[in-house]
Amino acid sequence: MWGCFPQEGSCWRCPKLAVFPWHMKSKGKPNGKKPASEEKKLYLEPEYTRVRVTDVEFKQLVTLPQEIDLNEWLASNVTTFFNHINLQYSTISEFCTGETCQTMAACNTQYYWYDERGKKLKCTAPQYIDFVMSSVQKLVTDEDVFPTKYGREFPSSFESLIKKICRYLFHVLAHIYSAHFKEITALELHGHLNTLFIHFLLFVREFSLLDPKETSILDDLSEVLFSEENREAVGATGEAQNHVKER
Repeated sequence: MWGCFPQEGSCWRCPKLAVFPWHMKSKGKPNGKKPASEEKKLYLEPEYTRVRVTDVEFKQLVTLPQEIDLNEWLASNVTTFFNHINLQYSTISEFCTGETCQTMAACNTQYYWYDERGKKLKCTAPQYIDFVMSSVQKLVTDEDVFPTKYGREFPSSFESLIKKICRYLFHVLAHIYSAHFKEITALELHGHLNTLFIHFLLFVREFSLLDPKETSILDDLSEVLFSEENREAVGATGEAQNHVKER
């Protein structure tokens, strides 16, 4: 079947990573200080938005290959995005604490977690992200949801679960950009974050996995990253294809 997962009993904090052309390497640790609220969005500065770690054409990476089942393709890519976003967050997790991030916020948006009974929970950013990573880890290692054995079928609810996972993962990316970009730049990982964000956003747009309203809080960033100036590096316009609905 399509992919490999962390071994049974493993934690989301140390996933088994798939090999991507932009595999991440950390270059050290910044000074541990509380991230200040930034009036100016550092992640929009040209010196940072221009940085990538590969010149690969992402449009080719996200397009569904011929003879590949759509659910297989979604499962493989979303699991890998989970692993890489988890890894990206782990590089700054020590600076994301209940004191520095008292709410799960990104830009001017605050996110709440809903438990299994649908109860709305206000929690700190690290608590919210722990809920996200734990719940996604549980899903991607569930054979009834993400089957890896020959002959097993994907559930009828698979697309909705994929959309739910993508929504959660976007929240984590948005929080990293809005609250911890200083730490990211101190670690010299902004190129990795930009590359991951471009790839992820192109993928969810290609298969209509997120409502544009959900991602609108980072529209200023996506516009810059997909601008004419950067289009050659991206290898795509970033526009949604919406071809899945026709399948």
